[in-house]
Amino acid sequence: MAPHSIGSGTISFGLVSIPVRLYTAASSASVSFNLLHAKCGSRIKQQTFCPVCNEVVDRASLVRGYEFAKDQYVRVTDDELKALEGEASKVIDIAEFVPLESVDPIYFEKAYYLGPDKGGDKAYRLLADAMEKQGRVALAKFVMRGKESLVLIRPAQGGLMLHTMYFADEVRDFGEIDRGQSAKIKAGELELAQQLIDGLSNDEFSPAQYQDEYRHRVLDVVNQKVEGKEVTAVGPQVQRAQVIDLMEALKESLAKRVASGEKRPLAKAKRTEPAAPPAKRAQAAKK
Repeated sequence: MAPHSIGSGTISFGLVSIPVRLYTAASSASVSFNLLHAKCGSRIKQQTFCPVCNEVVDRASLVRGYEFAKDQYVRVTDDELKALEGEASKVIDIAEFVPLESVDPIYFEKAYYLGPDKGGDKAYRLLADAMEKQGRVALAKFVMRGKESLVLIRPAQGGLMLHTMYFADEVRDFGEIDRGQSAKIKAGELELAQQLIDGLSNDEFSPAQYQDEYRHRVLDVVNQKVEGKEVTAVGPQVQRAQVIDLMEALKESLAKRVASGEKRPLAKAKRTEPAAPPAKRAQAAKK
C-alpha cells in the first residue's frame, strides 16, 4: 500500500521555496485493549459528565477553557485559536543550519518523512544533496495541527526527514536531579567500565536485531485465549545479584563476556578521556 500523506507544506530559505508533503515515519506497535464490563463482557462507553449540573453532556455542548486560577476559567473558541495560526502555517521557514551533533537528542519529539510535492523535485533534491555534503541540518518553525513547533530537517536515506522538537522551556532542568556527583570512583574502575563498554560496542546501530518481546508474549496469550486454551501467563525470570563491590562486579562481567565467546576477547581499554557528551550520539542518525 502506498504511503498516505498527512499534510503539505513549503520549505523556505532565502528566495528558494520547495513544496513538500509529510508522511508518518514511525508509529507505535504496542498492543491495545478495550475496556469491557466484567459482568457481561460488553464494551463500555465513556461519557462526559458535569458534576455541577449532575448530567451527561454531549460533545456539541463542550467549549475550551484555560484555568488561570483555581477553578476559574477563561473560554477560548476554536475560531480564535485557528486565527492565531496565521497564513504562515504551511511555511517551514528555515532559520539556520547547524551540525547535527550540536543538537541534543532530548529535544526530539516525533519524526516524519518529507517528499517533494508537485513541481518541487529539483529543489528538493538540491537541498538534500547540499545539506548532506555540508554535514548540516536545518532548524525552522512550522505550525502543525494548530500547534507551532520547532522542527529540524535533516538529510537521511537519500531524502529529507523532519523532526518536531521541544522548545527550550519545555525541557526540564537536569540540574535539579541528583546525578551522583558525590560518588568517589576507585582507581581502575573507570578503566574496567570502559573495557566492558568496548566489549559490547559495535560500529553501527542495527535496529532490526531488537524485537518487542513483551508485545509478542502478549499476542501469544491473546491468540491462545481466542483458541479457547487455558493460559498461565509467565514472564521471563531474570536473576540479578545485589551489587556490593563495584570493582568485583565489573571484573565478573568482563570474565563472563570472555568465557561466553559472544564477542572478541577484550583488550585493555586505550581510552582515558571522558565519554562523549549525549549530543554526540545524534551523529548515528546521519547514517
